[in-house]
Parts: sequence; C-alpha cells; structure tokens
Amino acid sequence: DKIIASMSLEEKVGQMTQIDLGVIAKGGPCALENPQRIDTAKLRIAFEKYHVGSILNVGCGSGTISLENWKTIHQDIAVANEKFLPKLPVLFGIDAIHGANYTLGSTLFPQQIGQAATWNPNLVQRAAEITAYEVRASGIPWNFSPVLDLARQPLWSRFFETYGEDVLLSTTMGKAAVRGLQGTDISDPYRAAAC
Repeated sequence: DKIIASMSLEEKVGQMTQIDLGVIAKGGPCALENPQRIDTAKLRIAFEKYHVGSILNVGCGSGTISLENWKTIHQDIAVANEKFLPKLPVLFGIDAIHGANYTLGSTLFPQQIGQAATWNPNLVQRAAEITAYEVRASGIPWNFSPVLDLARQPLWSRFFETYGEDVLLSTTMGKAAVRGLQGTDISDPYRAAAC
C-alpha cells in the first residue's frame, strides 16, 4: 500500500504495460542483431519515461537465445531496473507453451493440442517439469503457460495452444501441466517461480 500510494498515475499505468524484448534490444523489433543484446538507451526510455512493468519474449525476430546470452540479457535488465526504476521490480515472461522454445538447445514438445491428443496426463506433467527446469535455467521466472481456454473455434489463432474443447480433458491436462510447472512442494522457490 505504501509503494502504491507513492506512485504517480503514469507509474501505475506503466506497471500495467508489457513490452516485447524486441522493443529494447539492439536492432529493429523484428530484425534484432544476433546475438541479441539489450540497447541500454531504449531500456532507459522504457523504464524512466514509460515505467514499463514487464517484458515478454514472443519471438518476433528474437529467435533462440543461448543460456549465456539469457544471463547477460537478464543482468542488463536488472541493472537498468535498479538504476532507472528502483521502486519496483520489472518482471520478465516468456511463451514456453511447448518447451523452452526460445532457449538454444532446449527440449521441445508438441503443442498443447497435440499433448491433449495423447490423453496422457502423466506425459503432460513430465513435459511441464522439463519445461519449468529449462525456463528457470534460462533465468526466466514467469511462463505464460498453460493456456486453459476451451478451444471451440478452430479459426482462433491460439487454438493449437489449448488442450481442445472438452472440459474434462482440458481440466485434466491443465492440472497435470500446473503440477509439472509448479511442482507440489511450495517451499521450493525455483519450481514455484517457474510459472
């Protein structure tokens, strides 16, 4: 309450704003330099002027990133966060819907619709455990998965990221994915932070 009370309206709006890694990396948003590096001037504007609260990697030009490079990216963001937006931590998230697909050398799995087709929640849980481990190893604390929408319109662009239209199947697979991503021991900060 104390932190919120001390924030301006612009800071509060900024905290609800999420930008893609491409907006703050060297190169154009969909034409990033490789290996990917943070453009500190862009990051400073995002934090100081716009008070951005979170960054998401969705892959428009970012491609796969090595573990070493992920470490550098997160370190650059943390340093800028402390310097230009010291009141609040900036969150970093990723779409690791079927494995840590933005990390070089990671394990990839079928999309959620393909996982649902197996009718095997144990397999889904194990895939989610591996994904959590590899996302966390990449230094990313927030995964935008699982997608638990019921897919009833096949023209929807996110249809393949769901467990389909069946309520029972989606519930069963969703529970398995959450168990795999978070684990069952809430005292383990590495597992609980992976989702």
